Amino acid sequence: MGQKLKLVKNTAGRMVPTMVNGVQSIPFKGIGKYIPKGSKAAPPIRACQDFPTSGDKVVSSLKEALEKCKINNGMTISNHHHFRNGDLVMNQVFNTLSKMGKKNLRWFPSASFPCHEPMIQHMENGVIHHIEGSLNGSLGEYASKGKMNGLAVLRSHGGRWQAVQDGEVHIDIAIIAAPTADSFGNCTGDRGPSACGLLGFGLVDSLYADYVIVVTDNLVKFPCIPWQIQGNNVDHVVVLDKIGDPDKIVSGTTRLTKSPDRLYIAELTAEFVKAAGIMQDGFSFQAGAGGTALAFAIYLRELMKEAGVKARFIRAGSTKYLVEMLEEGLTDYILDGQTFDLEGVRSMRENSGHINTSPFTSYNWHGKGNFASILDTVVLGATEVDLNFNANVVTHSDGQMLHGIGGWQNCLFSKCTILPIPSFRNRIPIIVDEVTTLVGPGELIDVIVTERGIAINPKREDLIKATKRSGLPIRKIEEIKKEVDEMVGGPLEKPEFTNEVVGVVKWVDGTVIDSIFKVKQ
Repeated sequence: MGQKLKLVKNTAGRMVPTMVNGVQSIPFKGIGKYIPKGSKAAPPIRACQDFPTSGDKVVSSLKEALEKCKINNGMTISNHHHFRNGDLVMNQVFNTLSKMGKKNLRWFPSASFPCHEPMIQHMENGVIHHIEGSLNGSLGEYASKGKMNGLAVLRSHGGRWQAVQDGEVHIDIAIIAAPTADSFGNCTGDRGPSACGLLGFGLVDSLYADYVIVVTDNLVKFPCIPWQIQGNNVDHVVVLDKIGDPDKIVSGTTRLTKSPDRLYIAELTAEFVKAAGIMQDGFSFQAGAGGTALAFAIYLRELMKEAGVKARFIRAGSTKYLVEMLEEGLTDYILDGQTFDLEGVRSMRENSGHINTSPFTSYNWHGKGNFASILDTVVLGATEVDLNFNANVVTHSDGQMLHGIGGWQNCLFSKCTILPIPSFRNRIPIIVDEVTTLVGPGELIDVIVTERGIAINPKREDLIKATKRSGLPIRKIEEIKKEVDEMVGGPLEKPEFTNEVVGVVKWVDGTVIDSIFKVKQ
């Protein structure tokens, strides 16, 4: 279906709607050009006399909790995604809402996964009006075809915090799945039979939502120590048999690559970090959760050992590879935003240097600074990059919405942003004339590493100078593109798009940086 909306051209030259799901939007104005005004949003005041003096907030079921939260049609229901593809709560929540006859709800997850495919039936039957959160797999495909009643709104992790904090998205009811909780609502993610690590993506929900429901399968006596979410912000606690499958927090994007080409790319990336003078004692880095980024961390670790270099901190998604670096003394701290495997969960419990953080500290653009710009380098992935170093992470060249933004946009503000990517996938070139969807402006992307060479953004004269005599295969991005195009038989023909908008991409400040259009069938 899609929507025909009034479109204007933003500073990036992209056509974006002036209204998004009935709310006036602000077109992207350039990096750091939009100055927010006003005060932060706030939840309603609650009083102690309305809660049990015993501190026991446990209710009998999800239905009872939702009724006590005055659930109504058209409300916004939110949740965190720390269980990733192992979440067993949100399908139950929306099944319950369906049985209660609720309609036109906005689902506001910090991310969705293949396990949430049943949400399609709830969009078909009108329980869910639309989703504002990352769309992966079948949900992305559904939205790309214009089948959602509203627009998909894709935000970064920091952008989600910004949207709630600034009052752009008002959460009526937040659902916080917690591997361990007490009856007062204090809860943590780092222990219990369904331990998933930290709960940082649910922190903003707990602070700003009208009502907060904690759902657990491991109720302990008060107090739950440590607590990552404070019970003083929680209205009700529900106990279920099982809330998540911890084994499935390790998804396909968090496994080490076995591809020889991608291992070579990872090795080149680590060598570049060393040659550019970034890898010095006390430096900091962040590597994404993709297979190539994980391999980069392994190569960098060996280079650090050889040079006798220690990092002050590593920004994470934590994995066993980063935990090994912490436990070997190669870094003082892991500042963890999302736990990607069970070794990360264990480390969070056991290592005092493994710190749980949130998008507020790490990524929120409307705060008094954040951790991202302090990083010396960050290594990320991309689905497409163009000749101006602009990058795309949410669609492929076919225009289909298949990925979320995650913390990707927020990380671009590091001192050196590196994208290690294959030059083609399935004979489809990754370096294009112009990205299908603009998610990150090229002025923030410094280096592209492929198996056919390393391209440095011409604006980074310092990096070009530092690596000039390194022996690394430094090339112009145009040369790499030309070589790949000739090899695969020319650049890929772009699909033809309609003028119907199916989704928008928000920049870190809440402005609209691009639209996602429905592809002509």
